[in-house]
Amino acid sequence: METYSATEPLTATGRIGPRLSNEHKPIRVRVGKGKEGKIRLSPTAADIEFEQTVAAFIAEHLDPAVQHRVANSMSIDKATQADWTRKLAAAGWAAPNWPVEYGGTGWSMRRRHQFEVLMRGHNAPETQGFGFNMVGPAIIQYGSAEQKAHYLPLILNAEISWCQGYSEPGAGSDLASLTTRAEIVGDEYRVNGAKIWTSGAERADHIFVLVRTDVTAKKQLGISFLLIPMTSAGIRVEALYAFNGKRLWNQVFFDDVMVPRSNRLGAENQGWTVAKTLLGDERLMVSRVAENKRILARVRGLLKDTGLKDAALAAKAAQIEIRLTALEATALRLLSRFDGGGKIGAEPSMLKLQGSQLVQVQDQLLFEIAGLYGLPLDAESRQTPNAPIHRETVDMIGSALFHHRGYTIAGGASEVQRNIIAQQVLGL
Repeated sequence: METYSATEPLTATGRIGPRLSNEHKPIRVRVGKGKEGKIRLSPTAADIEFEQTVAAFIAEHLDPAVQHRVANSMSIDKATQADWTRKLAAAGWAAPNWPVEYGGTGWSMRRRHQFEVLMRGHNAPETQGFGFNMVGPAIIQYGSAEQKAHYLPLILNAEISWCQGYSEPGAGSDLASLTTRAEIVGDEYRVNGAKIWTSGAERADHIFVLVRTDVTAKKQLGISFLLIPMTSAGIRVEALYAFNGKRLWNQVFFDDVMVPRSNRLGAENQGWTVAKTLLGDERLMVSRVAENKRILARVRGLLKDTGLKDAALAAKAAQIEIRLTALEATALRLLSRFDGGGKIGAEPSMLKLQGSQLVQVQDQLLFEIAGLYGLPLDAESRQTPNAPIHRETVDMIGSALFHHRGYTIAGGASEVQRNIIAQQVLGL
């Protein structure tokens, strides 16, 4: 059995669990009645029972060595992720956002939020997001009966993985300007072009791609949505490395790739509509509350492990906890409104803005706490057995500091979010 030194405490079952500090205690605040009626923020008996059920499931089925890797932002191989996905699928939890008839849970948005917080708090691997959160729902909404019967069981059972072919070297923020071409050749499309920033292309089985099928139409028109096996002749993948040295993205080239027209999702030249609705109600799940809670647990743990008695660092941690509590309360308010049948406008932009910025604030605080132990060339201090900060923890801090800089760009830059809030929420 692998042994290691970790900063996370072990539970009674021997599993790595979240620290029992304030950031993992449920919010016990109630607000009065507003336009949407009474919104509950405190946990019910059912919430507590669900938490206990999930914790017991994790203790039984999740290897602590895998939790350790997740906690330290270390890569999880495809087989390990697939194994965990199949365990979740056996419990009926792999696709909380899918309709029940296709293997979903039927949970409310609040319950989905709680489940995400619990999974991240226990350092469980994430399922393959491109499959479960993006192309899966798109297939459910736009796929033919044959496409649903073929693809959805494969996604649920982790027998197929996906990557996304949207952005191009000349069409990133202006995605509608894409130029990857798909010409009709009998019963097939011949695809030529390139996609960039393609996360996970090196390990994906399939790619869902936006291609231009009508070059004479307006930018948002004439685009189709194709499902393409990565093993198709003419596909080439080249790595793109981030500042932290990790292969986070790729560039994917298509050279006369032949794709059956039956692999088109939705109507021809209507791919822009499919792409816009991919996220659906997922736009409500952009607060990164679960991720921020997990990072805050690391902040608290690192302060304790290092024995630092720095009042300034402690104050920063307290301020982060206050901001995170406010963020979760706002998220729960919107989720409750949605579950109650209320309409959600542009308010999720507030969640996205604050959640992504808060991750970066915590990354910086972790870096400050690490201090001299974060010096990359000071190998001796980083490998000393009695050092208060383990080398893997330092690697995690440095890697995250670079990687998470993209959080305030991806999914809509902070400047864009502020404009949306000003115009559509504040009416300025």
